Amino acid sequence: MSKGSSFGLLCILGLAAIPGAGATEAPAPANTLVEMFTGLKHCLASVAIATGTEVTVQFSMNRRGGLIGRPRITYAHWTGDDAARKQSAQAIADGFDKCLPMQITDKLGGAIAGRPMAFRLRGGAGREENI
Repeated sequence: MSKGSSFGLLCILGLAAIPGAGATEAPAPANTLVEMFTGLKHCLASVAIATGTEVTVQFSMNRRGGLIGRPRITYAHWTGDDAARKQSAQAIADGFDKCLPMQITDKLGGAIAGRPMAFRLRGGAGREENI
């Protein structure tokens, strides 16, 4: 190994040892319900559902931020044809699969574990909210 290539290798190894160098920092775990629902809102923002559709999804999480069971649609006002409804429902299910488990603190995990929560998605307006 030549002197120049060993210096380059040391520089690369040195950068890898610096925390956060060359990588994006993971978001801090959610510590409150507001932080948790804000994170869920940002994650589910890419879910494409038909304009005018309104869906409320009920779900429960464990203390580590993962789903307990499957999310359940408890209210739906669908627009469009049957194919659009099926596509919207699949997009919602895929969105929850992508977003959960999420990083939460032990304190929040103990407070929410096993409790039912609801989240409303509205198509077109791009507005979601926790209930």
